[in-house]
Amino acid sequence: MLYTIKDWDNAYANGPNIAGGERWPGLWVAPADAYRKELAGQGRAKLDIAYGAHDRQRLDLFLPAAAPKGLVVFVHGGYWMRLDKSFWSHLARGGNAHGFAVAMPSYRLCPEVGLADISSDVAQAIARAMDEVAGPVALTGHSAGGHLVSRMICRGAPLPPERQARITSVVSISGLHDLRPLQRTAMNETLRIDDATALRESPALLAPIEGARVTAWVGGAERNEFRRQAQLLANIWTGLGASTAYVEAPDRHHFDVIDELAEPESGLVGALVG
Repeated sequence: MLYTIKDWDNAYANGPNIAGGERWPGLWVAPADAYRKELAGQGRAKLDIAYGAHDRQRLDLFLPAAAPKGLVVFVHGGYWMRLDKSFWSHLARGGNAHGFAVAMPSYRLCPEVGLADISSDVAQAIARAMDEVAGPVALTGHSAGGHLVSRMICRGAPLPPERQARITSVVSISGLHDLRPLQRTAMNETLRIDDATALRESPALLAPIEGARVTAWVGGAERNEFRRQAQLLANIWTGLGASTAYVEAPDRHHFDVIDELAEPESGLVGALVG
């Protein structure tokens, strides 16, 4: 039986296709605020570290109880158009428990800037966090953030090779790795992805750096396009020499698939820092 997508907006719509989907992103606000306050009270939170002049070019850094073993960077989603670092602070708990500092940047958004500018922002944020914390670096991101962290280990990425050399693993959670289908959606009026941008910024259409290790993690209850996008990166990059894994988390949808980042003994945290 042939598979055809007739409604591209629906194919990439998450909230309307999740029971109670309207509860997010609000459901993340309270736990994020609580964890941020908890670590600030312990002197383990460095908030609003600037990595550029724009008011969104800021990152939060959450420190473990002892000297950091290394650094985790989490890049948020929101289709490159919405949200900021404040929604996700609690997701640093898993990395912190394993002795890693966890950085969470905001970045400029479309339509103020384009996707290449956002990739540049994330590269600058990662470099700034690397200046704060020595040791190995693991990158993870959700949805659009999955795209952005995968982009950082492509050849010719805005992150310089000497910085890329510190990255030991990338976990793209529900990442968007081929941007071409998004040209068919209504949100492209804001994203402004053209053919040149898709070819330049899609990790699945680029080559990974030597020694790249990437896990494409996705919820088993997600939209088919997100599962396909995860499979696509793992499949193509295996053929280009990267070490890859594809993981479907049973019964997880697009919003709760990231919850395990807050659980120190979860498989997702293990894939990131194990």
